[in-house]
Amino acid sequence: MNAIKSIALALSIIGSASAIAAPAASVKPTVILVHGAFADSTSWNGVAAKLRADGYNVIGAANPLRSVKGDAAAVATIVKSVKGPVVLVGHSYGGAVISAAAYGQSNVKSLVYVAAFAPDQGETALELSGRYPGGTLGPALAEPVALPDGGKDFYIQQDKFHQQFAADVPKAQAELMAVAQRPIAEAALTEAAGAPAWKNLPSYFVYGTADKNIPAAALKFMADRAQSRKTVAIPGASHVVMTSHPAEVAKLIETAAQAN
Repeated sequence: MNAIKSIALALSIIGSASAIAAPAASVKPTVILVHGAFADSTSWNGVAAKLRADGYNVIGAANPLRSVKGDAAAVATIVKSVKGPVVLVGHSYGGAVISAAAYGQSNVKSLVYVAAFAPDQGETALELSGRYPGGTLGPALAEPVALPDGGKDFYIQQDKFHQQFAADVPKAQAELMAVAQRPIAEAALTEAAGAPAWKNLPSYFVYGTADKNIPAAALKFMADRAQSRKTVAIPGASHVVMTSHPAEVAKLIETAAQAN
């Protein structure tokens, strides 16, 4: 009798453990947000707040903005540190970074491109941004800052930042963003991309139709080429669509997170 009771108790414990473990398969993915040039992780604040309110764990990755390969390696270390599925989100140049960082990473569930580059192998951000008319970044750049290694850092002129980068953001906020902008190395914009993860992973795109950094036509081309599962074009939105329209961007990220 004692033996029978012991077996019954063991089965009960196993059953309870299975019931507890069962929901693990439906754990929400961790969302990793990768900023682009002339920005930092605070550009995601509105999106991050909405995702956190909906129960998602969110990480704002610091993008070095030095080289596609090196920046992708830095982001990949964060991806590898996450236990469980990941939705990798990139803005602007950050799209090139996530395309490389996700390559071969088994826990990346999907990619979300937010006004972002999705280069194919051999393409550069600089070439893609100039492939279609409408971009006005060049004249808005400040005099390049010389680097010790012979390279150059690019900034946007602070008095042109609002209209060029964040036209649909309140002027006072855009002025502070201009002060805090992080430069990108010329080498990062001219480095050819390697094999892109978007060829193997579900991808989603959102961008503004009034983007002056990457023309909307270029963004649509990249979304169509990647066979985007869902593309959202927000009328009149600027390059920092995640700052000016956080609800729409967060909604698309959650769509990517919930998809099978």
